[in-house]
Amino acid sequence: MRWVTGGLRAPGSPPDPVADTYDQPMSSATLGVGDDDFVTGEAVALDLPPASIGSRILSGFLDYLIVWVATFTLISAGAALSQQLDDALIAATMLVCFLAAWLAYPVTIETLTRGRSLGKMAAGLRTVRDDAGPITFRHALTRGLLGVVEVYMFWGIPAVIASILSKKGKRLGDMVAGTYVVRDRVTAQLPPPVPMPPQLATWAMNADITQLPDDLAMAVRTFLPAAASMTPQAREEMGRKLLAEMSLYVSPPPPPGNHPEYVLAAILADRRRRDTVRLARDSALRQRLTAPDRIT
Repeated sequence: MRWVTGGLRAPGSPPDPVADTYDQPMSSATLGVGDDDFVTGEAVALDLPPASIGSRILSGFLDYLIVWVATFTLISAGAALSQQLDDALIAATMLVCFLAAWLAYPVTIETLTRGRSLGKMAAGLRTVRDDAGPITFRHALTRGLLGVVEVYMFWGIPAVIASILSKKGKRLGDMVAGTYVVRDRVTAQLPPPVPMPPQLATWAMNADITQLPDDLAMAVRTFLPAAASMTPQAREEMGRKLLAEMSLYVSPPPPPGNHPEYVLAAILADRRRRDTVRLARDSALRQRLTAPDRIT
């Protein structure tokens, strides 16, 4: 599969790094930086196939068993420690045990592993954002809060029904959080990262780019390689519309005189650079925190 070359150059003009990149064959690579981390939504295929309903039920069942074992263990320990307490403190202790097992544990493990619970690890699955990037604490917390209701309080029945009805197998927590579950053990055909237009590199590096909505980033990432197949009028309108939406999250505005597609490419390219730096920093921090103590 090949992207069609963009049409921003006039005959005889210098090569265009944005257009030329999409004229190269798509590369094949495994998902992730190192063993565990996705780079960013711009660095991976935006339409990763969702996990099958069978594998999701398997991973969910394993997680369900693990959480109930943790719940039983915590409640037993809490009951043993609260024998001398009054009824109000006993009830509070039981509530803390349930919250720890049903909410704190799933949210913590999915945040630290970037979308992989123990059940998903066993089934070879991972939770990702809608643009295929790594989830954050916000996504894990949203999924966890809805999971308390749809998974643990109602035995997972709402989650199974929602997954069957959703094209991407999303449960209610995924719909609210903007996530879905994919197979982690796959090799995918990856489009090349959006290149940085040289004339906008300095501006993008120093610009204040706040967190872009996942759906907006995905729309821009899809538009850039597909622009050449659009009519000139539709291409112009879509480029200016996306740039207007992007401008709400970027300050200061780009230097005047640049084509909207160049500006969009610069924003995505620097977003990817920042995500890569952040993931490398987080990985280094985790290694320092989890490194075994050395005897000196």
